[in-house]
Amino acid sequence: MATSHDASMGDWFAVQVWSGREHLSARHLAQRGYEVFLPHYREQRRWSDRLKVVERALFAGYVFCRFSPEIVGRIVTAPGVLRIVGDGTGPSPIPLHEIEAIQRIVAARLAAEPSGVPRAGQRVRIEDGPLRGIDGIVQVVKNQQRLVVAVSLLQRAVSVEIDPRWISVSAPSADCEARAARGCPEEATPDARRIHPASASGYAARGR
Repeated sequence: MATSHDASMGDWFAVQVWSGREHLSARHLAQRGYEVFLPHYREQRRWSDRLKVVERALFAGYVFCRFSPEIVGRIVTAPGVLRIVGDGTGPSPIPLHEIEAIQRIVAARLAAEPSGVPRAGQRVRIEDGPLRGIDGIVQVVKNQQRLVVAVSLLQRAVSVEIDPRWISVSAPSADCEARAARGCPEEATPDARRIHPASASGYAARGR
């Protein structure tokens, strides 16, 4: 069994789990000694006689786990784990700056929700406020400016409401230009769900 020290020395990976049971899988991985990050948001759902606020994973069906590639076999035997996202050669690590950006959004407790990766939009850098230093795509949704931050490996993103005074236009990175040349997937169509105005939060654990 890996210790928390071993886990902290590895890269971050996306672990696919049973959708709707992300918390259970995250708990099992943490109990095995791995560093786990499960960002979530609060959503308002209508029941027959009332409205109920529930917590849902920002990346449905995935948890993020930090470990060394050599111990992949121990990860996939955890209850609820389906696979570790990668290519034909093995698991693919997630760039640290992408994980840190999501962690910053969670820590700031801003109103965030799942998003598709936008096909177009102005690339900006946050120069002020709790997300200072983060790059992303800014879009206007219902007269609100929202910053979209993607996890490229999953082709999924998080959208968070921001103050327009926080942003400045930034030059596109080499990675962004390369992705634009290949073409980005279409943005997910918003559904009829109402996102609760409460902020995003996250489960971050390090097993002992």
